[in-house]
Amino acid sequence: MSDDFELDTDDLARRMDGAIANLRTELASLRTGRASGSMLEPVMVDAYGSMTPINQVGTVNVPEPRMVTINVWDKGLVGKVEKAIRESGLGINPQLNGTIIMLPIPELNEERRRELTKVAGHYAESARVSIRNLRRDGMDQIKKAKSDGMSEDDQKFWESTVQEITDAHIKIVDETLETKQAEIMQV
Repeated sequence: MSDDFELDTDDLARRMDGAIANLRTELASLRTGRASGSMLEPVMVDAYGSMTPINQVGTVNVPEPRMVTINVWDKGLVGKVEKAIRESGLGINPQLNGTIIMLPIPELNEERRRELTKVAGHYAESARVSIRNLRRDGMDQIKKAKSDGMSEDDQKFWESTVQEITDAHIKIVDETLETKQAEIMQV
């Protein structure tokens, strides 16, 4: 019975990939001094009685490297979208032009850049914790199989396999963080 133990390493790797995808989404929302539509992804607007992402109440465009525009479809929501951006903590001051909200992206100072690298570091640490939790889940499955009669050699094999998958994903997190921090610190 114990010989047919098969850990689903593909599922484990897929779940770890999900943690990395989540990290990339969070890092994309950090502003680096360049305009990007993805920086507005975490901003939610109180529209029609529920919290709605900005890209579902208007068209987000990047006409220039230092400008993001939002063409709000419903005139009644312009004020709510503007308020949501002001309260989002992005540090951007929206300017109204009819139903178009313009977001000029200010130049980042050295202090703000350092703060953003720390925030990026926190996002990366959260991704590492998620990956380690998935590693623990895999190790728990192996321990359960060991108590059900798995041989010690099989146990060592599966543990090293899980550890290799974990190490590879942690390395991707570290590389992604380094890239983002270099991008933030670039003047």
